[in-house]
Amino acid sequence: MLDIKVLRKDTEMVKEKVSKRGLEPVLIDDILELDKERRALIVETEELKSRRNKVSQEIAVKKKNKEDAEDVIKEMRDVGERIKEIDERLNTIQNDYHDKMSRIPNLIHDDVPEGKDDTENVEIRRTGEPREFNYEPKAHWDILEDLQLADFDRAAKVSGARFVYHTGDGARLERALMNFMLDVHNKNGYREMMTPQIVRSEAMYATGQLPKFGEDLFKIEDEEMYTIPTSEVTLTNFHKDETLAADQVPVKFTAQTACFRSEAGSAGRDTRGLIRLHQFNKVEMVRIERPEDSWAALEEMTAHAENILNLLEIPHRTVLLCTGDIGFGSSKTYDVEVWLPSYNDYKEISSVSNMTDFQARRGNIKFKRDKDSKPELLHTLNGSGLAVGRTMAALLENYQNEDGTVTVPEVLQPYMGGQTKLERL
Repeated sequence: MLDIKVLRKDTEMVKEKVSKRGLEPVLIDDILELDKERRALIVETEELKSRRNKVSQEIAVKKKNKEDAEDVIKEMRDVGERIKEIDERLNTIQNDYHDKMSRIPNLIHDDVPEGKDDTENVEIRRTGEPREFNYEPKAHWDILEDLQLADFDRAAKVSGARFVYHTGDGARLERALMNFMLDVHNKNGYREMMTPQIVRSEAMYATGQLPKFGEDLFKIEDEEMYTIPTSEVTLTNFHKDETLAADQVPVKFTAQTACFRSEAGSAGRDTRGLIRLHQFNKVEMVRIERPEDSWAALEEMTAHAENILNLLEIPHRTVLLCTGDIGFGSSKTYDVEVWLPSYNDYKEISSVSNMTDFQARRGNIKFKRDKDSKPELLHTLNGSGLAVGRTMAALLENYQNEDGTVTVPEVLQPYMGGQTKLERL
């Protein structure tokens, strides 16, 4: 959520930035009108309540002196009725104001390029060269089937489309990748966490999934609770409604969880294989930083995501998202994209974002620079480190061999009990 003071002071700047995201700037005018009326009514009701207190004293004095108090009693009734009217109007305004404010995205950083969609993202760097095959390479979904590493058909019987059983070496490889990623992030100073995977609606609101993106979530029937779409939700909310001491910042978390997404509106897109599932594993990075340190932290987190692919020696590139592709709560986002031969293209495997104080304001996450200073909002950042299923897909496709086997990357072999190849048993 944005700071209303920024909307009041820098109205044209806010309008310009939300317009670049495709949002009608008239919404800012609507919010400011509500804010103006709200503040005027608050002043009026405070004056009326003060007057009511004085009238009550006047009534008491008149009654004590056995004087006629009917005129002031009538005034107090009128004042009470007006206060009631204002309170009802304030409640309506507050709900409308809160709803509209909740739908304003974060302000984009000045570095973010303008563009209509992901075709206008800006490539920052590439690492590694795509492999040239002297035979027709297989797509990862065919490799999974041929080597009996996964079973989509039985998963569909049990859960429906876009779920998967990892089987045998496929399950071992998934677990190996998760443990490898967590170990790397631990070495980079992230504190490992195991988090809940069902949360209250307030947690989803704090990180920005609600109210705007409710259709993308799995909601528990008759409960205001949801399965998490990413452990960004649980990790960021760990310090919800807290004011941290200076020596508690920065906070660096990593966690592996299942992630659940309805993928509303994505029918026909990447529905084969491991790219777009309703349930998938992901290793997440979350940081809570002082405002002045968050931009350097964004660059470092992006490097940490890239490092996983560097160690696995899989070609990838990093792009800066444009205004038409950046997430609702983000001020600036880098996507790390991995090379997939089956697509003959790069596919997103990590998004790393600086949310500035957008989530911290919703979640009331603050710190004090010293014991006498006023609490300040912190900045929150998050990034995939990495999406495990997509990493597996990239590994299978880039490390496949002509005989149908798949070489296990050297860095993963200790996590696979020394196994060097995946082959059909």
